[in-house]
Amino acid sequence: MTNPRVALVTGATQGLGLALVEGLARRLGPAGTVYLTGRDAGRVAGAVAGMPQTGARVLGELLDVADPDAAARLAGVIGERHGGVDLVFGNAVMRVGPDDDPRAVMDEYTQVNNFGTTRLMRAFVPLLRDGGRFLVVASSLGTLHHLAPVLHGRFDRAASLDEVDKQVAAWRDAVEDGSAAAGAWPAFINIPSKIAQVAAVRALAAERRAEDLRRGILLAAVCPGMINTPTSGLWWDVSGAASPAEAAVPLLDLALNPLDPAHYGELVRYGKTLPWRPAA
Repeated sequence: MTNPRVALVTGATQGLGLALVEGLARRLGPAGTVYLTGRDAGRVAGAVAGMPQTGARVLGELLDVADPDAAARLAGVIGERHGGVDLVFGNAVMRVGPDDDPRAVMDEYTQVNNFGTTRLMRAFVPLLRDGGRFLVVASSLGTLHHLAPVLHGRFDRAASLDEVDKQVAAWRDAVEDGSAAAGAWPAFINIPSKIAQVAAVRALAAERRAEDLRRGILLAAVCPGMINTPTSGLWWDVSGAASPAEAAVPLLDLALNPLDPAHYGELVRYGKTLPWRPAA
């Protein structure tokens, strides 16, 4: 007998995260459980209250990924309740606009987007049951194509989550002290952040590949493409972009369809892997 599936989505009170919860609730069916998480109790409660009353049970839980201990605490709770987890979407993100000063936001930005991602991986990947999925919502910007070659080795050679965290901390410090430009770092901080997210997936996947594939587990980064949201609209013309619900569909397909081993440890967009390194 198959255990009812358990899913968790971070950053799930709006936009893509909320759409992922809605899609998972619909696809998992009445036996499933989906945890809708966020860092604001009122918004979590409101999002849960707005869920359709059909499909999987949706439960709200507080999770501020910037809190160094929060992911581990919640993983302990879910482990006790269910014995494991089947699907995790790491979607929590701190968004920045064109008028934000990178030096002023860097610490919080990296605490959420990067250290928050690696904390979530450390806490929940060990809980994955056979056939499980752990997907980090990243971006097609998260490849070495978008980084100066002199910086490639910082992430290409990172062999552990600790090493990725070390490189993120060095980049954060360089932005805060003003030396980043001289070090060839791009001014758009979203680029190194997304590259570091993908590097974290690659590093952990390299350690776990054989055993995960034997157990049917997928660990990957995923790009949802351009989404029509107010934040994206600050940077680009998103009038023709997908809605959050539309953008969620290929991510849900990746999570719920049979495992393709070619996706393991990679950045996937619309079902296809994106090259990590530039062509020789």
